Amino acid sequence: MTLRQDYFDDPSAWNALVDLLQDTFSIDVSILDQFDGPDRTSMPFGYFDADGRCVANFTAFSMPMIINGRVVKAAGYQSGAVGPEWRKRGLYRDLMQRAFAHTVTEGYELDLLLTDKPALYERYGFRILPQHIFVAQTPTLQKSDLSARQLFLDAPDDLRLIKTLLQDRQPASAQFAVVRQMEMFLLNASFNSAIRLTALGDDTVVAWTFDGATFWLLDIVGTAIPSLATIVSALDIEPERIEICFSPDRLDCEVSLEPYDGYTMLMVRGKAAADIVGPLMLSPMAEF
Repeated sequence: MTLRQDYFDDPSAWNALVDLLQDTFSIDVSILDQFDGPDRTSMPFGYFDADGRCVANFTAFSMPMIINGRVVKAAGYQSGAVGPEWRKRGLYRDLMQRAFAHTVTEGYELDLLLTDKPALYERYGFRILPQHIFVAQTPTLQKSDLSARQLFLDAPDDLRLIKTLLQDRQPASAQFAVVRQMEMFLLNASFNSAIRLTALGDDTVVAWTFDGATFWLLDIVGTAIPSLATIVSALDIEPERIEICFSPDRLDCEVSLEPYDGYTMLMVRGKAAADIVGPLMLSPMAEF
């Protein structure tokens, strides 16, 4: 086997990781090739066999966060996988330790990961960060002056608008939110056909779903964050229930809390972890 790191500039190695993740998780991250490729801040660590197959991988990437009004240099970890025939040989532990050492050297203040196996990471100092859904009262609707237009990732002009706003966005929350992370937003939107991306005017995109009764507000990407009443009025819907899937401190609305019962748990460690206070939720559009 050959250990490789920072190998995303090699198309054959990137495609080998795509195959490993497809075989392990049944997800196709080659979709990122439609959006200028994988995150250029990524630092992948992988083992490759003599035939060039990626048999194990663990990737660190930059995920700057805003926490209580302060921008924090944070790292996320993803694409952790080992091929079935290579498991129980210590490869995953080895690659994790290399990735963790890399982010320590680079001076990251916070580490984040999502996992369904929290015990695996607790030994490395990670702790579970409880998440909550924010249930809002349906606001009084008003006639909206904002034009609402559905966007499509396969439409070049729409994609250009979304990417521009993702690059220059105001974080959706000042309490706990991603500052910049374009690739996961686009990938998550591609993976779930129920997610709608709607432009409100020229400077805001709302990610949402609606089943005719419940409205899920997943994320807001824009130069400013409109109120919940403005958003619902512009979308011209009358939901019976509203669930906000990120910290709603910029939405000018009253909310109640419900525990988030997701498949994976959000875990954190680092000196900035002590600054995180709930209740909070990481937007589904930022999940990694």
